[in-house]
Amino acid sequence: MRMKFVKYSFVLVAFIIGAQIVQPVNGFAQKNSSTIKELLEKRNTQVKKLVGPKGTEYTQKQRDELKDIINGIIDYHAMARYALQDTYNDLSKEEKDEFVDLFSTVIRDHSLKNLDIYRADVKYEQIEVEGDSAVVETLAQLKRVRTPVTYKMAYDKTSKEWVVTDIIIDDVSTAGSYRRQFQNIIKKKGYAHLLKTLRKKVSA
Repeated sequence: MRMKFVKYSFVLVAFIIGAQIVQPVNGFAQKNSSTIKELLEKRNTQVKKLVGPKGTEYTQKQRDELKDIINGIIDYHAMARYALQDTYNDLSKEEKDEFVDLFSTVIRDHSLKNLDIYRADVKYEQIEVEGDSAVVETLAQLKRVRTPVTYKMAYDKTSKEWVVTDIIIDDVSTAGSYRRQFQNIIKKKGYAHLLKTLRKKVSA
């Protein structure tokens, strides 16, 4: 049971991310824990309503809407910079845009692999806000399995919204995992091979 849950942990992460889409309040997202919690719970309800009970069938429009809600809060550019490290700085704007587009598509597609996981119960344990940064600690429970999930968030001054820059599951950083995977490929086979791998996943 535990292994099955961990296998789909990123999908669960995506679900909770969806619950964290923070909409502007009076033109901006307020920087306090109570406002964040209120908006997280509102999105949590929205996602669960769209997912529906087990056995629910979805139109393509509904699937696309789920992808938007689930993944809309992720700062893919921040995760890409962290994952690629120095390689990111060596890329042209066009190359960066292509990488982020591929990276985000892979994550968006993966987020719908197991819709049942979105029915997990989520408890918000603690929300700490310090300036333009926030840490949200949650406990996700699917049947009898409980998994702690922590989100690192940043306040985007351009969009005036909160975005997720990392998700930590059972003390394992999602951004850190991508960094290790991508750096390993780059070190052994180069950036071109990593790009080829992502293109293949997206076109599959």
